[in-house]
Amino acid sequence: MNNLNAIVSTLSLEDEQRFISYLKKKNKRNDTKNIQLFKLLAQNELSSSEICKRLYKNNGKSAYHALRKRLYRALIDFIANINLEEESSIDMQLIKYILASRTFLINNQAKIAYSILDKAETIAIEHSLFTILNEIYHTKIQYAYLEETVDIDTLIHKFKANQKNHYLEEELNIVYAKIRQTLNQISYEGKVVDFQTILRLTLAEHNISISDSMSFKSLYQLMRIVSISAFVTNDYLQIEPFLINTYSNIQIHKLNNKQLYYHIEVIYMISNTLFRNKKFEASLRYLEQMKQLMERQQQKYYNTFKLKHDLLLALNLNYQGKQDQAISYLENSKQPKHGDIESVLDINLSLVMFYIQSSRFKDALRVFSKFYHTDKYYIQKAGKEWVLKKNLIEIILHIELQNIDLVESRMLSFKRNYSMYLKQIDQERVLIYLNLVEDYYKRPELVTTSEFKDKAENSFTWIEAEQEDIFVMSFYAWLKSKIERKPLYTTTLQLIAFA
Repeated sequence: MNNLNAIVSTLSLEDEQRFISYLKKKNKRNDTKNIQLFKLLAQNELSSSEICKRLYKNNGKSAYHALRKRLYRALIDFIANINLEEESSIDMQLIKYILASRTFLINNQAKIAYSILDKAETIAIEHSLFTILNEIYHTKIQYAYLEETVDIDTLIHKFKANQKNHYLEEELNIVYAKIRQTLNQISYEGKVVDFQTILRLTLAEHNISISDSMSFKSLYQLMRIVSISAFVTNDYLQIEPFLINTYSNIQIHKLNNKQLYYHIEVIYMISNTLFRNKKFEASLRYLEQMKQLMERQQQKYYNTFKLKHDLLLALNLNYQGKQDQAISYLENSKQPKHGDIESVLDINLSLVMFYIQSSRFKDALRVFSKFYHTDKYYIQKAGKEWVLKKNLIEIILHIELQNIDLVESRMLSFKRNYSMYLKQIDQERVLIYLNLVEDYYKRPELVTTSEFKDKAENSFTWIEAEQEDIFVMSFYAWLKSKIERKPLYTTTLQLIAFA
């Protein structure tokens, strides 16, 4: 998807109407086609070449590309303007207060000036605007000699405390950037690194302690860092109390509306962690809260988070025993065509998994056929862990469909491409699992014997079911269902219930 289509897809219905009004005011000629182009892009039903033919009957490729460039520039200006209006109104007002107070101070009107600065200070503290607070305290200290009621020692203490908060926020921002870069190296480039050590050393290097008092943004970033750690180690159980307790601290801040995007992200993180810990009812409660937040501010961030919300809801339903409802939800969920390719891929792969669990193998193959790109492409878009899951699911699907030749080739390809990587990251149990799967499809009559059952159970180093990854358990459930001759979905739910 190109940049123009991606930008259009992020607009809410309200923003689309506002942008059309913006274009009407801006257009100086009646024959301008920018509104027509925008409406066609918003409908997301035609390809670029089809839109070109719709707008220009003859071969108007040059005019079409010029029109797209103009519309792109207009969209950037429009989005910048509305964000300036919505996000910076408080900042601009406080800057005006500071400038006005300085004018009064220059004219020896200290009482008026300090009254204005006090008001600005209260608002800036409420919104954790450390840079602006620095200017407020700087001004108050500079002109303290003009107002006898000012306690300069208290001002200096506030000024230094604010500097610490500002420094902490900036340091945490640097840490967050470093950790995200490390995650990209692990997930998208397949590099093998000691993530836990890197996390500990990075936090220590920047003197970050999770017990420090932080702003809303800092707390959000810290939660993201901790969530990344759980993603890499598959230990979501350990971080759950921290995330929930941190969120209770976030709620103290009166920033829910101003920082709505961060608020939605935080709720999603908690809901996803609860799902990974198999606490489905609790996860669904946070998902409902997430949906309510997505509908605020004229659904400003609705499209941004819709796919993540839909997928997590369906996963919770599936593992609650409501698979028909989960499948129906994903089948009917409109997937807006925007930059969240990773969520689109996750939805389709989850749908394949649901179909396999319900023995709808032809439906699973129909959806799986959408994955026609190379593994290298999917590693870049969704990460190496996603590609490993996709390949394992494909092997299982072809076994169920009795496509034996395809099973052989996929098995060889998987071992050739990923055996070394899995050993490097201490995930040899994937290869052990694959060998057991291979034993099954080559001699399926042996799978129900006590010897095979013992071999399967003794092949792995088991961890507590409560801590075990829900998707790892789902893969094992397939093998267990063959051993016990039970339906896969029933086996999966029984296995999860022991967690």
